[in-house]
Amino acid sequence: MKKLNFIFVAAMAAMSTGLQASVDVQRFDPPHWWAGMRDTSLQIQVYGKDIKKDEVRLAPYPGVSIDSVARLDGSDNYMFIYLTVSPEAKPGQLRFTFTDGKKKKDYDYTLRQRHANRGAAGFDAGDVLYMVMPDRFADGDSRNNSVKSMRFPVGADRSDLNVRHGGDLKGIEQHLDYIDSLGVTALWLNPVLENDMPGGSYHGYATTDYYKVDPRFGTNADYARLISSLHDRGIKTVMDMIFNHCGSEHIWFRERPSSDWFNFSDGYRQTNYRLSTITDPYASDYDRKLSVDGWFVKEMPDLNQRNPHLMKYLVQNSIWWVEEAEIDGIRMDTYPYADKDAMGDWCDAVLAEYPDFNIVGECWFGTPAGEAYWQKGSRLAGNEGDTRLPVVMDFPLMILSRDLAPYKEQTDPWNGLNKIYDHIALDYIYPEPLNVLRFLDNHDTERVILEEPENLNAWKQAVTMLLTLPGIPQIYYGTELLMAGDRKPGDGNVRRDVPGGFPGDKVNNFLPSGRTDKQNEAYDFLSTLLQWRKGKKALSEGKMTHFMPTNGIYLYKRFTPEGDEVTVILNGQDNELDVDMSRYAEALAKGAAYRDVLTGRKIVPLNESGTYRFRPREIMVLEPID
Repeated sequence: MKKLNFIFVAAMAAMSTGLQASVDVQRFDPPHWWAGMRDTSLQIQVYGKDIKKDEVRLAPYPGVSIDSVARLDGSDNYMFIYLTVSPEAKPGQLRFTFTDGKKKKDYDYTLRQRHANRGAAGFDAGDVLYMVMPDRFADGDSRNNSVKSMRFPVGADRSDLNVRHGGDLKGIEQHLDYIDSLGVTALWLNPVLENDMPGGSYHGYATTDYYKVDPRFGTNADYARLISSLHDRGIKTVMDMIFNHCGSEHIWFRERPSSDWFNFSDGYRQTNYRLSTITDPYASDYDRKLSVDGWFVKEMPDLNQRNPHLMKYLVQNSIWWVEEAEIDGIRMDTYPYADKDAMGDWCDAVLAEYPDFNIVGECWFGTPAGEAYWQKGSRLAGNEGDTRLPVVMDFPLMILSRDLAPYKEQTDPWNGLNKIYDHIALDYIYPEPLNVLRFLDNHDTERVILEEPENLNAWKQAVTMLLTLPGIPQIYYGTELLMAGDRKPGDGNVRRDVPGGFPGDKVNNFLPSGRTDKQNEAYDFLSTLLQWRKGKKALSEGKMTHFMPTNGIYLYKRFTPEGDEVTVILNGQDNELDVDMSRYAEALAKGAAYRDVLTGRKIVPLNESGTYRFRPREIMVLEPID
C-alpha cells in the first residue's frame, strides 16, 4: 500500500511539473503579416506564460527564416522572434514549434497576399482634413455602449461631458452623405484603438492594445469597412496614433518586457510640458530630459523609443494598419515628447514602404520657429539633425485666429488681418510651407467661437483664409454647425455631441431642416468653398503674392506658372470702403472681369475709375473669366 501511495504521489508530482512546464502562447503581435514587403525584417512579439524560457523553431518555409530570438530582462512572459522574410517568400502558413522540456506545441502564423492598396495615397495641400471625435459624432449601435468585459463597463452617459457618450464607427458610416456633401477630402478620426482604462478614456489617447479597435467603437472589420466606404466616395483617412505613451492598463505596463521599456520606470515623473527645452541652446540636461522622458499624465506612462525592440514594434504597427485598413496618412500625437531620432527613423521606415504616404506630427509651439524646427529639411535643426517629419501643425495661426473672432474686443478693427499677414510672411522659415497643417481649432483648444455670433462676417473671413492660404487646412467637426465653447468647464465642452447623431435627440443637425437659419448659412458657405476648392492647382501647389492690409483691405493671389489663379479680397472693417485699387495692379489686370466663387457675380475690381466700393466685411474669392 505504501508503494502504491508513493507511485500515486510521484505521478501527481509529474503531472504538476508538466502543467507548470506546459507551453502557453496567448498572443502574436502583429497578428499576421504580408509577403512582399520592402523591409524583409519582421519582429513577432510572442506573449504567454513563461514563454521566454521556451525554445522556438520554424518549420522549413521557402524564403523565411529565424534570424534571432530576443529574451529581454523583464517579464518571463515575452519573447521577440526576428524573421527574415525574403522577397521570394510566398503567402501561406508559417508553423512555429515552441518547446519546454518534453512539452511541445505548434502555432500557425499567416503571411498574407498584399492587395492592390487603395490607401497609402497620402494627403497634401489639395486636401481638407475633417477632424472627428468618434465618441461625440453619432451612435450607430447602442449595443456596444457597454462592454462588460472592459474595466469601465458603464454605458454611455451624455449628461456628463467628460465620459463616454456612445458614438462609434457605425454612426460615422451612417452619416457619410453629410460628410461628403460638406466637401472635405479626408477624414481624421481621433484615436479608435482600445482604451481599456478604468475611467473609460472616451478621447482615445491611452492605448491599451495597438492592434485592436476599441469594442465600444466597433471592430477592426468595421474600421476597414468605413475606410473602404470613404474611398468609394473619394475621401481619404488619416489615423491618429500615439507612440509617446500608452495607457497604464496596457499589458506592457503591468508586465514590462524589459527594464527600460518605459522612461522613469521606477515611478511616475510628470513632464514639465516645456518643449522649448528641446531646442533651447542653453537648456539644462535636467530640464530637457524631464520634458521628453517625463510622463504626460500618471495614467499615460512614457514609452522609451530608444529601446530598439519597442521601436520596431511601433514601426511595424504603423505599417500593419496601412496594409490592414488602407489608411492614407497618420497624425502622430505629442510628437516632440518622444525621442526625436527614433521618431525620425519611424518616419523614414513608413515612407520607405509607402512613398506617397504622409505624416503630420502634433508639435504644439507658440511660435513659427518652434514649429519649423520640426519639419523635415529644417535649417533650424543644425547639427542636432533633421527630424524627418513631413508635416507640422500651425498652432500659432490657431492662436492668432482668435483676433478675427467676433467675440474679441478690437480697438483696431482690422488689426487681426494685419496679424495674419505678418504670420504668413514668416512662411520662409518652413522648408515646405505647403506641408504645414493649418487650423482654427481642434479637440484640445477652445472653439474658434465661444458663443454663437450675431452675424457670421468674421467667422466667414476666418474660414475663407483657412481654405485659401498656403498649407493643408483642417476643420474640426461642428465648425460647420457653429459649435461654440471654451475649455473652462473641461475639455468635454469643446467635444460636444452632434445633435441628431444619438438616440432620443429632438434636433437633427445632419439635416438642413434640423438646423437653424444661421447654421444653414454657415454650412452652405463652408460647403461652397470646400466643393469649389477640389482640384484647384492654385491652392494645392500655387505660389502667393499678398499685400499688406491697408485701410482694412487684405488682398492676396494664389497662382501657378500654368495660369491657374485665385484672388482673395477681405474687407476687415464693419463699414463700407471706397478703395483705390491701383496699388493692386500687380495682382489684378486692369479692366479684367472675375467671377466671385461665393456669389457667382461678375466683378471688375480694377475698373476704369480705379476705385471699388466694398461692403462691410465683404469677402471675394475671384477667378478670372476667360
